[in-house]
Amino acid sequence: DGVLHQVYQLPPNIMNAITSRIKLLGRMDMVEKRRPQDGRIKTLSIEGQEIELRLSTMPTAFGEKMVMRIFAPEVSASDFLTLGFSQAQADIWNTWTKAPNGIILVTGPTGSGKTTTLYATLRLLATPEVNVCTVEEPIEMVEPMFNQMQVQTNIGLDFAAGIRTLMRQDPDIIMVGEIRDLETADMAIQAALTGHLVLSTLHTNDAPSAVTRLLDLGVPSYLIHSTVLGIMAQRLVRTLCPSCKAPDEIKQSTWDTLVGEFKLPKPAHIYQPVGCLECRNTGFRGRSGIYEMLTITPALRKLITPETNLASLTKLARQQGMQPLIINGAEKIAAGLTTIAELLKVAPPLESD
Repeated sequence: DGVLHQVYQLPPNIMNAITSRIKLLGRMDMVEKRRPQDGRIKTLSIEGQEIELRLSTMPTAFGEKMVMRIFAPEVSASDFLTLGFSQAQADIWNTWTKAPNGIILVTGPTGSGKTTTLYATLRLLATPEVNVCTVEEPIEMVEPMFNQMQVQTNIGLDFAAGIRTLMRQDPDIIMVGEIRDLETADMAIQAALTGHLVLSTLHTNDAPSAVTRLLDLGVPSYLIHSTVLGIMAQRLVRTLCPSCKAPDEIKQSTWDTLVGEFKLPKPAHIYQPVGCLECRNTGFRGRSGIYEMLTITPALRKLITPETNLASLTKLARQQGMQPLIINGAEKIAAGLTTIAELLKVAPPLESD
């Protein structure tokens, strides 16, 4: 759920043996403990479901530290409503992804679910008639339906070079792990201009900021006009345990401060975490996405210039229906899915936008 829990502390005398065994399964160098390493294991869960573990080790003052990141294929195979989309958001996303060409951007910090959203999208779009290609660093989940390429900067294969190569592979849909520099942005734009659908990620706080980020990288505004279809910012919030959550009152003033000018109706009551055996006494179980979706309309295109003002862009986007992250989160609070405290951990209040 995005929060660490201590389950069991390994005795020091067997810790090295266990980490060595895991490193062997992950095709890592068991003897090397001074350098960071990465590995990958495919295995089965207790329920018999296939899962993939991404391994990462690093040397610390107290010995070797290992992190195992769990990827469950059924998560990326989920429909968008399961991921946390509302029906209206799913409709907008489907409209963007059905376009024959253009760029769709997903923004948010590391660990906000961007990769899961993109993989879920590509799984739906990948059919025998469609050539789906990706360039990633690293490949998050191996998917037989995609043609996946991993960035290897040590041999000169960066994101831009990867896109350049994919352009000669007759792709229909291209997923770029991240747009980090002008060269990668230029190649992604060229791919979109030549009739390909491109999906990628950026690190920005909200959807409108992705426009100014592209401008800051040096992308001409007219190319943003002609290629970018939509931008989605996302975060993950912990969801309340349905077995033990308890109703609570909320003051009108507190709710008004949260939703500001959007005048979302105050719910009769909200819910707070309690804790039970089902949720390890945390009060939370699982996470859900909250989303901010910005469709690049003709009116917004007129505002996108080299001197674009972010505040003006955000104001017009909201007038045209863009729902901020905090408001999408407030709807989940009203539905009894999460709490105000959890929402404010991941989404900025309206005053700071």
